[in-house]
Amino acid sequence: MTAPVGPVPPPAQRPHVERRAMRVLLVDDRDRILLFRDADLGLSPVPHWWITPGGGVDPGEGDREAAVREVAEETGLSVAEADLLGPLATRTVVHGYSDVVTTQREVFWLLRCHAFEVSTDGHTELERLTMTEHRWWSRAELESTEQEVWPRDLATLWTAADRARDGESGVLELGTVEESTVPV
Repeated sequence: MTAPVGPVPPPAQRPHVERRAMRVLLVDDRDRILLFRDADLGLSPVPHWWITPGGGVDPGEGDREAAVREVAEETGLSVAEADLLGPLATRTVVHGYSDVVTTQREVFWLLRCHAFEVSTDGHTELERLTMTEHRWWSRAELESTEQEVWPRDLATLWTAADRARDGESGVLELGTVEESTVPV
């Protein structure tokens, strides 16, 4: 996502990466969800979209362990694995960016917390370049925004999270979707 601006190679000529990732619906006690604004700097104009906290699973990590680590790195919030509710949902997503095509097998978790001041001190160099904004969204804001949000069915996931919190179980299988700045 940091390729120089210019002609974008066709999908077959871009590197392809496969990974497993954990995504966390981080919802505060005011019923707001935390999202980060991300970007593909290899395109002009630069496209932006909003994402939940989360990222790739490191070698040897368990799912819950990775989700907790990602929350700490991306938000500064330290939590225990037992604080996570889920898994809520799984999906495979294909992301076509200007410099890479990523196929990501994602697991979604819920983390309820008190409102807190987000710290981005744990962001990687790439995250510092591309994730330049964060904010807490109400349901009404999420449902009425015209801005791009990934996953596109985040409102549905949030409803599933409410059901899981209320004791209803079951993991949603969301299938395979594409969310891309450069379609594959």
